[in-house]
Amino acid sequence: MATETLIWLIPLPPVLAFFLIVLFTNKNKALSHSVAIGAAFLSWLGSMIVFVRAIGVEHLGKQPFASSINWLPTGDTWLKIGVLIDPLSAAVLFFVAWTVLMIFIYSVGYHNYGQPAGDHDQAGLPPHGATAHGHTVPSIEPMYSRFFAFIGLFAFGMYTLVVSDNLLTLFVGWEIMGLCSYLLIGFWYGKPSARNAAVKAFMTTRIGDVFMLLGISFLYYATGTLTYREIFTEETLHVLSSVPSGVFGLSAAGLIAVLLFIGTIGKSAQFPLHVWLPDAMEGPTPVSAMIHAATMVSAGVYAVIRMFPLLSAGWHEGAALTPAMTFVAFIGAFTAIFAATIAVAQNDIKRVLAYSTISQLGFMIAAIGMGAYVAAVFHLITHAFFKALLFLGSGSVIHGMEHGVLHTGNHKVDPQDMFNMGGLRKKMPVTFWTFLIGGFALSGFPLVTAGFWSKDEILADAFTNGHLTIFITLAIAAFMTAFYTMRQITLTFLGEARTKEAEHAQENKWTMTAPLVVLSVFAIGYGWVGIPEHFPLLGGLVPNWFHEFVGGTLAELPPVLAFNWIPLLTSLVVALGGLSLGWFVYKDIKSPAEDKFQIPLLKNKYYFDEAYEYLFIKPLTWFSEVFVSKWMDKGVIDSILHIFGPAAAGIGSTIRNYFDVPVVNQFFGDGSADVTYWIGKNLRPIQTGRIQQYLILSIVVLSVVGGLVYFFLLAA
Repeated sequence: MATETLIWLIPLPPVLAFFLIVLFTNKNKALSHSVAIGAAFLSWLGSMIVFVRAIGVEHLGKQPFASSINWLPTGDTWLKIGVLIDPLSAAVLFFVAWTVLMIFIYSVGYHNYGQPAGDHDQAGLPPHGATAHGHTVPSIEPMYSRFFAFIGLFAFGMYTLVVSDNLLTLFVGWEIMGLCSYLLIGFWYGKPSARNAAVKAFMTTRIGDVFMLLGISFLYYATGTLTYREIFTEETLHVLSSVPSGVFGLSAAGLIAVLLFIGTIGKSAQFPLHVWLPDAMEGPTPVSAMIHAATMVSAGVYAVIRMFPLLSAGWHEGAALTPAMTFVAFIGAFTAIFAATIAVAQNDIKRVLAYSTISQLGFMIAAIGMGAYVAAVFHLITHAFFKALLFLGSGSVIHGMEHGVLHTGNHKVDPQDMFNMGGLRKKMPVTFWTFLIGGFALSGFPLVTAGFWSKDEILADAFTNGHLTIFITLAIAAFMTAFYTMRQITLTFLGEARTKEAEHAQENKWTMTAPLVVLSVFAIGYGWVGIPEHFPLLGGLVPNWFHEFVGGTLAELPPVLAFNWIPLLTSLVVALGGLSLGWFVYKDIKSPAEDKFQIPLLKNKYYFDEAYEYLFIKPLTWFSEVFVSKWMDKGVIDSILHIFGPAAAGIGSTIRNYFDVPVVNQFFGDGSADVTYWIGKNLRPIQTGRIQQYLILSIVVLSVVGGLVYFFLLAA
């Protein structure tokens, strides 16, 4: 099969699985998850074939796999849509395919989609057949199948976004994922907190999407196209970078890039639209892994990386950053350290990882802002592997703790609170070792983890190119990352069990642990494809394939950084120092009361939710309820409508008194009534339907005769 044809087919299996499950298999659990996993496998297989063919092309950046079709007419031209596999999309397709498939398989083991027999009330639903909020609670089979249908649609959105050759279909995939995040975060709709989190995620990301749509519209207005290969030509970029936009001193290219980047701020939960992602933990754990690793937030970073030629238009290596790049770098660096400080004070095992994701995405955004294109892509991919591993590992821990909760019968114990755990390394060895690998990769443990190589490259780029403020900020954030990661590992797995529930925790079935093992291989091994050529001892041991391959996406290959000891030593110090300090501080802590980092300001996330409630939500609620509803709707609009009734009555009374009675009645008199009676009497046969029958019969006869005449004329 031609590669271009295969690329078109990659997104189709998950969306077909969605429709099959919704329409036909929703009453059968085994059949539903078999359809979903089969679809994920087919997309994985197609992705691997395309990836292998892509790396076999010598100059894929100049000769990508591409195919397009005419879609919408635009006057004398057509708006085209198509598929594109260049080095960037090939690399991203690789990690998306692997993480999606592993999450689908894991989801079969993580089976509490509703309220399965034996599970505690995690779903917030009463027993099957009872009612919740006036609605009958569905049985487990439809809920289970519903979950696999939704994650299938989620995967379709991400695949569509990655293989698209234009911003329009990228935005379609983008919005499909927005819908799926709403459906899956609020999957356990019996819980008010889940419903609220779903609405919060949907509304917050919509803010960014509005600006992104403005950027897409402006780009189409300025260039007449949304296709990457037409936008990123040297001539188009030169024109866009030369034309001032009149907004904050930005060029047209800069303004478009910033508008598109605001969409990423929403989708990838960067400051100040970061507030939705921690609450997204209300969904089932596989959903968290999908959002944080395989799809949603990765899509935001991918989008801004894809737009890098626009963002950096008019900039060259070694020159001062453009205003747009400075803005992006600031948001990324600030978010990285801001979210890391909050993660230190969280006790929920999944919320720690949620703020970790926000922080790590900040690393990628900062790298893009300072022009470290390849480093940003490298960290995006390594992060996807180890963060998927960590989220699935946290789900395994929660599942094991739930077994302990069932054993003791004490449902008041929160199975997600790390202070209720401890000693789980003995009870859950596979989960422990794989989680340790993922945690060390997140911390940047030297040499043996992928996170070290990708994070070190970002720090090296910042230092080598003179962005010292970014370098220091990210180094502090990296130290805090290692610290809270070791805090999480120590409280969860090390020491002795702090509760009876932790004593009775147990390892999970292979469908949950096997994906952890596979992802842990990538959390270690993927970093070796990007070892710097000049790295002491290891440089040149494995060719720096990643830099050459992904860098080939751009018109000019980014220069290879000269080796420098300062960023390397910084990476070693912050990783090993943070891990050591985290273990030393928390190895003997038994309760939250002993934790000196339980600072209210950090624990309550700098009160951003409360501030947004006070500054935005309450004023908008007042505006809609009081100004719009009470004053405008009831006061103005209803008042105008209420005028029509008395006015119409008055006009009718005037006509009756001054025209109908004195004129019409006097002029026509009783004679008009006799004439009207005679006309009605003679029209009565029409009411019987006899004339209607005659007309119908006449039409039928004429039609038959006309048809025969036409037939004989043709025969002649």
